[in-house]
Formats: sequence, structure tokens, C-alpha cells
Amino acid sequence: MIKMVAVDMDGTFLKGTNDYNRARFAAIYQKMLQKEVKFVVASGNQYYQLKSFFPEIAEDISFVAENGALVISEGRELFCGEMALSLVQEVLAFLETLSDVQTILCGRHSAYVSEQEKTEFVEHGRIYYHRLKVVPSLLTLTDDTFFKFALNVPVEATEEMMALLNQKFSGKIVAVTSGHGDIDLIIPGLHKANGLTILQEKWGIHEKQVASFGDGGNDLEMLRHAGYSYAMANGSPEAKKAAKHQAPSNQDEGVLVILEELLGEEHNDQSTFN
Repeated sequence: MIKMVAVDMDGTFLKGTNDYNRARFAAIYQKMLQKEVKFVVASGNQYYQLKSFFPEIAEDISFVAENGALVISEGRELFCGEMALSLVQEVLAFLETLSDVQTILCGRHSAYVSEQEKTEFVEHGRIYYHRLKVVPSLLTLTDDTFFKFALNVPVEATEEMMALLNQKFSGKIVAVTSGHGDIDLIIPGLHKANGLTILQEKWGIHEKQVASFGDGGNDLEMLRHAGYSYAMANGSPEAKKAAKHQAPSNQDEGVLVILEELLGEEHNDQSTFN
């Protein structure tokens, strides 16, 4: 029986239009409320961006944002990771030696980008970071709690860059990708599954009672973690290998399709969400 549903957003819950079928989800959400099933948004994106997708219920649901670095449930912060400032500056100094790497530094109160970055990168970043400040230099920032770097590199260089960063900062940071040349540098152990565990402890929910949906490399831990896990048809080979099941693509509203099936499915006269 499922008591908690966790969904990635880009490439999973959201269609290519950067939106979802709101009326269809609203009906599903009402059924979840009736069955006391928790709904969790688990994404690498910024909390302030994620909550904007759910204006009516943002204070009633939970968010595992920034790939697990920030957990907010029903409007209350439960967890916030933190990188040492010395590590932040060490990573930034190394990134400056690399070509074709664009960087956003992510903090609790805002994300930050250097005024030296290309305008197209900054404007694209605003889609995922509703709080994004352009500053003279990332190296001089100290007045925030920093927990993630969001990088963009040429798509063909993604795997090589991840290997380089994981080797250079082994034990200090972990590089994960959500595809399209996007790489997140996160605090070791602060992935989406860790965020789900924090929420499970709050509610007394076992992994076997969790359903998760994802499509990329930053979803792997969450997909392995949940008793019911679904990789999207459009997902990466790694996501499909990590998940126990497959869902239709995000373009076909796969998350909503599966949730409707689970809500209506009968097992010994009892719903999966019973």
C-alpha cells in the first residue's frame, strides 16, 4: 500500500511545455487526500520555482528541492544542507580554470550567477531559479547558506566533466546529471532519497509504502529507494535500470496515468493506496 508519492519535475511530471495537466492532477490529488497519501515534489530545482507550480496547495505538500539539499514540508523547513565556505571557494576557483563551464551557485535565500556569464545562460537559469541574483563575482559571496552548484557544459562533455569533478573533489562533492549538459555538484549523501527519508521519518512511512517517479541521473537513489519506482519512457538508461517499473513518457502524462491506475487498482479487494 502506498502512503507517499514523490515526483521529479523536468522530464517527469512536467511536459515539454514546462507545465502539466492541472485539472487531471487536481482530481488525482483529491483522491490522494481522501486516502491520506502524501505528495512530494523531488527536484534539482529551486524551492521558490517548484512551489510556483502548485499555488493552491504549496503550503499543504512537501518539497525535496535542490536535489535533496533543502526539505520543506507544509511550509516548514525540515532540513537545509550547507557546504563550508572554504569548499565553495575551492570549487569555484577550479571551475574558473575550465573552459565551456557555466556556473550558478545555489543558496538557501537565492541562487547567484556572475555578471560575466552569457545573457542567454542567465535568462535560461531564471526558468529554474526564480530567485537568481547577478553579482560581480561568486568568489566574494559569503552571506548565505550554500549547498549546490548548478553547471552547464556541452552535452558531449557531460560524462567526462562529471568524472573529472568526482575525481578532483572525491569525498567532498558529488557530480550528478539531469541531462542536456546540466550537472549538479551536491553534498555527498544529500540526494533525493535522503530527503524522502527525512519526510518518511516525520510521518512514519516505510520505503515499501513510497512511489517515486524520475527520468535522469539525479533520480537514481530515489528510484532505488522506493518500493514502487517508475522510470519514464523518455528517461535515461540508468534511470530505467534503477527503477522497478516503467511509466509512459512525460509527454504522455505518464505520472498521472500511473497514479490513476494505482488509485483504481484492486489487490484482494484493497486499493494500492489503501
